[in-house]
Amino acid sequence: MKLWQKNIASLAEVETFTVGKDREMDLYLAPFDVLGSLAHIQMLESVGLLTKTELTSLQEELKRIYAVIEKGEFKLQDDVEDIHSQVELLLTQALGDTGKKIHSARSRNDQVLVDVKLFLRGELESLVASVHSLFELLQTQSEKYKDHLFPGYTHLQLAMPSSFGLWFGAYAESLVDDLNTVKAAYEVVNKNPLGSAAGYGSSFPINRTLTTQLLGFRDLNYNVVYAQMGRGKAERIVAQSMANIADTLAKLSMDACLYLNQNFDFISFPAELTTGSSIMPHKKNPDVFELIRSHCNRIKALPNEITMMTTNLPSGYHRDLQLLKEHLFPAFKTLKDCIEMAGLMLSNIEVKKDIVKDEKYKFIFSVEEVNKLVLQGVPFRDAYKQIGLDIEAGKFTYDTNIQHTHEGSIGNLGTEQVRRQINEVISSFDFEKVHTAIAALTRL
Repeated sequence: MKLWQKNIASLAEVETFTVGKDREMDLYLAPFDVLGSLAHIQMLESVGLLTKTELTSLQEELKRIYAVIEKGEFKLQDDVEDIHSQVELLLTQALGDTGKKIHSARSRNDQVLVDVKLFLRGELESLVASVHSLFELLQTQSEKYKDHLFPGYTHLQLAMPSSFGLWFGAYAESLVDDLNTVKAAYEVVNKNPLGSAAGYGSSFPINRTLTTQLLGFRDLNYNVVYAQMGRGKAERIVAQSMANIADTLAKLSMDACLYLNQNFDFISFPAELTTGSSIMPHKKNPDVFELIRSHCNRIKALPNEITMMTTNLPSGYHRDLQLLKEHLFPAFKTLKDCIEMAGLMLSNIEVKKDIVKDEKYKFIFSVEEVNKLVLQGVPFRDAYKQIGLDIEAGKFTYDTNIQHTHEGSIGNLGTEQVRRQINEVISSFDFEKVHTAIAALTRL
């Protein structure tokens, strides 16, 4: 069944090619298509395009369909093109001509737009919760291991003392900035495109403000042409926010792979969290971190992929946009799985003690010795030269006890200040408003 079909059916090869994986992707959108329809019909009744009796019967049937979807029992019939057709077919089978009225004053274009935005909004909320959980773990580990020093590197060369407090804390604070970009993406997504129809509005006297309120959107995409143009742009912005989180995880994973290496030997994990070799009995490979790194690097490519797929498209709808779903939608689960697995690994990490007491790391304390001379009144350039000459002459002496006290340093991590930052970001989302609106819309 195709909503647009008249008397001539498409060639089978054309139909197969154009549908592609869209039916599979539409299952992600199923609950949101029903939510959009629930808001739309309430608006239609308010402007006289449905009777109260018709509205009531449509609401009852849509809520029944929504419950089936929530139970995971919903399917697209083999001969049905998409989620929109399936929902309308079910309504028509149950209610006759009343079911056919649901499409008044809208197009599949704005149905897809609102479905995608509702889906992205929900996924971003779920992603925020996952990131927050990993953030709290990183903060906990930062405080737990704040006195465990290890070498810091620049250019992969020994540089200065670092600590596992700093290391864990750095990735926690990175997630704060990542969530700031998620918030920006959420603001773009949380605008209502419903009512833009095919991208040029409707001659019906519809009330787009009402559907905005019913669906818990913060505001409208006012210009109907821009509402359609926003498809592809919204996905790209969301993908970029996901790529930022993925970048943090990929870098953390690379660090973990290095630090687990026997030549570093800074950390270890229980055997059950590593994998072995088919011929080397001594191996404990960091496969989890390697796969996190690779999955996340692939997610980092998503914004560019979406950019290239939408390059040079003029305004208006184009079938190219259909393909945006195929990599973006599953990427949410992939990213959340990576966050979960990173949490599992870091919850069970074993950090080695007294790493910097090994003499091979002595030169990470060269700056400490320079600074001691400066505190004694020696000009910095002279102190730098003196310590350099001592190193060259083999006379360098050092002390592994260090005193760093400024904000964000080894001795003053700023854990609570960083926690305040992430709490401010998370509290700026209007999740409760959305929950309230959706609960009212679906209440039986």
